[in-house]
Amino acid sequence: MGKVCFAKTAVLVFALCAMTAIVARAQTLTTLTSFDSTDGSKPFASLIKGSDGNFYGTTPTGGANGSGTVFKLTPEGTLTTLYNFCSQTNCTDGFDPQGLLVQASNGNFYGTTYLGGTQCISGNNANSGCGTVFEISSSGTFTSVYSFCSDVVAGLCNDGLQPIGGLVQATDGNFYGTTAYGGNNAADNNCFCGGGGVVFKLTPAGDLTTLYTFCSVTNSAGFCLDGDGPEASLVRGANGKFYGTTDGGGTGVGNNSGTIFEISPSGRLTTLYSFCQTAGCPDGALPSASLLLASNGNFYGVTRTGGQSNSGTAFKLTAAGKLTTLHLFSEDEGESPYSSLVQASDGNFYGTLPMGGPYTDKGFDYGTVFKMTPEGGESTVYNFCSAPPCTVTSHGAFPYAGVVQGSNGDLYGLTNLGGTNDDGTVFRISSKK
Repeated sequence: MGKVCFAKTAVLVFALCAMTAIVARAQTLTTLTSFDSTDGSKPFASLIKGSDGNFYGTTPTGGANGSGTVFKLTPEGTLTTLYNFCSQTNCTDGFDPQGLLVQASNGNFYGTTYLGGTQCISGNNANSGCGTVFEISSSGTFTSVYSFCSDVVAGLCNDGLQPIGGLVQATDGNFYGTTAYGGNNAADNNCFCGGGGVVFKLTPAGDLTTLYTFCSVTNSAGFCLDGDGPEASLVRGANGKFYGTTDGGGTGVGNNSGTIFEISPSGRLTTLYSFCQTAGCPDGALPSASLLLASNGNFYGVTRTGGQSNSGTAFKLTAAGKLTTLHLFSEDEGESPYSSLVQASDGNFYGTLPMGGPYTDKGFDYGTVFKMTPEGGESTVYNFCSAPPCTVTSHGAFPYAGVVQGSNGDLYGLTNLGGTNDDGTVFRISSKK
């Protein structure tokens, strides 16, 4: 499976659904709020917990202009829209945010938009733009920091375009991130599709440096052996280097199942692992989610395909690049993880599976929340659509976003669909049994 040249949200399942649910494993799910399009719609990226104890997130669509929002959420479920994208002419402020926010050392939040910005507002990608980096305060003061495709060399976006992942701030105060497309190795780059993506460094003032361009190493068939299309945020390791994934490329079977890489702050990239080492991809394929640096010093992650019945895998990776497949997902327990794991205070990992699960209504499986031990033991925490036929006023469906643990120990998450208006929900799963 190769990259597609449009946002993930454009290919998500948009079907009318909603559901009722029952308690799973004596843990209670509470729907805190349902999006209603005016305050955002179809959230894709996970929440983050701010230093003030509130949660912050984005929606790629909905809001006052239908182009996405940034919002704040209290632990009790009060949602406040902080910003509506496409508030500026030609959406020069960006739209369609798909990545995680990050709270910087100055207390403000930084994020990316997949489209919009001051570049690429004419020609083949009229009024769509190549994506942006933005800064926003907890009260909603918004600043555009950077527009991608500002560095054009020989007709190519040397600085990349269309970031899907978020940013990470390093100890030097700068931000590091990736774009899914662009770079100077594209044969055809028209500010909408082309190029294997880049890793970049960005100062808080908005000065961008391209550190690495993917597809710098290819075989005779033109496949990107060093990876292609990074879609997830980077993670900073204990050694000061950054670790990430690509959704395609690599040296595995077919040369297009994705990689895990390490990159230094100066831009020296090392491919640590290429997925699909043998036919059938028992080790997984297409790692779209960020890695998690666990308390034991190892990285943990997921792939959305490969493994058993092509339902995805969970894995552990040492800093030296040794990968161990911990769990093979199945349709009955949930499948196709898109978001990273989170390590909770009990030492276990929690995540979401946006598809699959034991309950089906009108041909759709609505996903699950799961727990995994560091050794790979998996159990279901919650099944969405537990009692079909599903109703519109239900707990949500398709949790593409992951979960985050609040100060109260509860897990908070988002669903892409369902709820009162079928625009998605915010939910809380109690830690009390």
